[in-house]
Amino acid sequence: MTSVDTTLSTTARGGRIIPWLVVALVIALVASTPFMSNYYIRVANGLLIYILLGIGLNIVIGYTGLLDLGFVAFYAVGAYTYGLLASPQLGLHLPFMLILLIAAALGMITGILLGLPVLKLRGDYLAIVTLGFGEIIRILLNNIDWLTGGPKGIARLDKASIFGLEISKPVDFYWLLIVAVLLIGTIVWRMERSILGKAWAAIREDQDAARGIGINTTKAKLAAFATSATIGSIAGVIFAGSQRFVSPESFSLQESVLIVLMIVVGGIGNILGIIVGAAILILLPEVLREFAEWRILFLGLLMIGLIILRPAGIVPRTFGPEKLIRGLFGK
Repeated sequence: MTSVDTTLSTTARGGRIIPWLVVALVIALVASTPFMSNYYIRVANGLLIYILLGIGLNIVIGYTGLLDLGFVAFYAVGAYTYGLLASPQLGLHLPFMLILLIAAALGMITGILLGLPVLKLRGDYLAIVTLGFGEIIRILLNNIDWLTGGPKGIARLDKASIFGLEISKPVDFYWLLIVAVLLIGTIVWRMERSILGKAWAAIREDQDAARGIGINTTKAKLAAFATSATIGSIAGVIFAGSQRFVSPESFSLQESVLIVLMIVVGGIGNILGIIVGAAILILLPEVLREFAEWRILFLGLLMIGLIILRPAGIVPRTFGPEKLIRGLFGK
């Protein structure tokens, strides 16, 4: 073996060792979190919920190229579905899994209803309409006192249970969220690589050209909105079940903007980028809690720096789960 071959072999081994070290570190963090205090577990739960929301919104923004600023409305649909169907508010106390299915269906319907009137809108116009949709949902929740409790929200929600197993502690929801993120993340990744995912990518690059080669852009866009809304509603159900309380304050425009920033900072159109973006925007404020007067300024400067230095996001679109798997197994 020549010196060149030896160098290439060493480089290849090093290229595989680094991904394995990263994966080992992530597994160690996931496995050790349940043994930490409830505070850290709750922070981890919040991070996982935002990752779930980021995966959902990424379908519309990252895969299809449609700027949606009202995604938090679907999050609210799921949360209030649980709030109404698992509380004394309506006198109904349905099982958690049944509510999850109902919320997913309602989220899908709501996503289609939003998608229909905005099919011909693009760019800023689409962003303004979706922003207005999110605010309409929040205002409705805030004003229909007889149904949603208004600003006071809905309290005393039932404890969640799955197949007779009660889920009430933060660590219980931690494992539920881990399963949900892995399952939904895998499904969305497979969808990205499917024919539908190719249609989304074509629409993102050029809608007119996509229509010209025979892609039904109407159906593809509606599928993106419906899938995204379904995931948002599922996240809302888990959030409401973990908090056992819902109110309109949790579904403000600020939440939608935060989810969009996670995608932009982490890497648009990349599930791994969403995880990185969520970790930065959710965990850093907790780390800087002692510097409450300065942490917003620090985060603002950090985001400005990241956008200037990494305009495509920290994790590029080309480095997705597939490339990570190839780096791990050398295939």
